[in-house]
Amino acid sequence: MTLRGAASIVGVFEHPLREIPDSTLTEIHADVAIGALADAGLTFADVDAYFCDGEAPGLGPLSMAEYLGLRCRYADSTELGGSSYLAHVGHAAAAIAAGKCDVALITLAGKPRTGGASPGGNRSFLAAPEADFELLWGATVPAQYALAARRHMYEFGTTSAQLAEIKVAASLHAQHNPDAFLRDPVTVEQVLSSPIVADPLHRLDCCVVTDGGGALVVVRPEIARDLGRASAQLLGHGEALKHSDNGRIDVTVTGAARSGPTAFDEAGVTPADVDYVSIYDSFTITVLETIEDLGFCDKGDGGRFVSDGALVSPAGRLPFNTDGGGLCNNHPGNRGGMTKVIEAVRQLRGEAHPAVQVPECEIALAHGTGATLSGRMGSVTLLLGRADA
Repeated sequence: MTLRGAASIVGVFEHPLREIPDSTLTEIHADVAIGALADAGLTFADVDAYFCDGEAPGLGPLSMAEYLGLRCRYADSTELGGSSYLAHVGHAAAAIAAGKCDVALITLAGKPRTGGASPGGNRSFLAAPEADFELLWGATVPAQYALAARRHMYEFGTTSAQLAEIKVAASLHAQHNPDAFLRDPVTVEQVLSSPIVADPLHRLDCCVVTDGGGALVVVRPEIARDLGRASAQLLGHGEALKHSDNGRIDVTVTGAARSGPTAFDEAGVTPADVDYVSIYDSFTITVLETIEDLGFCDKGDGGRFVSDGALVSPAGRLPFNTDGGGLCNNHPGNRGGMTKVIEAVRQLRGEAHPAVQVPECEIALAHGTGATLSGRMGSVTLLLGRADA
């Protein structure tokens, strides 16, 4: 069964705050749900399916459905780290195609800045079967990404200056986003002069840590047409789990090498057809390796590909993360996949900031990476197409 055209994203909402000390996680979930449903022109009474990640309060979808007053006939709490919400879009489309539901609500909330779990600090992460073999020896999240960056440099001659180009592009976009956590444009030199966090990654190679949340509303195509506004139609969906395989791992290759081709095949398009990309940017190296593995350039050529403003919208060859991404705008709850979908939908609707809106944006790609490049990851790729009202 193909998911091409099986569902559309009709509502999106990103929490405007980056520090939310006075709200609980449950309240943030509710706030973003209200926003996304209002954006779609729907109500809680219309929702018959609910999706959240494994860190949602209480019993996940069961507790949250009760709190939100939902009468659901379908629920999903797939946990793939920061790529969970892209997986939820694909799973919602599959459930809709199978007749299991009509209107799916997907929510995310997190508070790492004001009392929530720090990156890699939640209880389930510490209890993972690999924890005794990795965390004991200092395998922090930045260190695991730094390992991938250093290996990529060794294998392909990638430089810190090339990685810095990714941060520069994100910062040039973030200056136009009034809600972005970091709004000041930076230069390559400023990235390289920022403190080393885990060699070779500098502080400005790393994503921000923010409170926040977001929500999506995914519906049957007939409902999308009846709502009478532009939406984002699902064209293709691919998922891949990559793990360390007991040490037999190439840290220069991500799960996108498998999830990407699956999504492109289902959509019937190629990388050359894509107008805009939302790429998970927990660190600059995440973006570089993902661009390679999705087929936008050959493996090892990512450093050259991202140089000279290639990622800057609208004139670059591959406009990316026009909200500022996780590197500058928002990484709510240490999970950036939700915002990747939200900005892709904005671009397809023509609702991004005019300074970064991609002209005639017809096909957008959103990609999420959960966990780490040098350990295990859940990779999910979505291809979305503009559907006019």
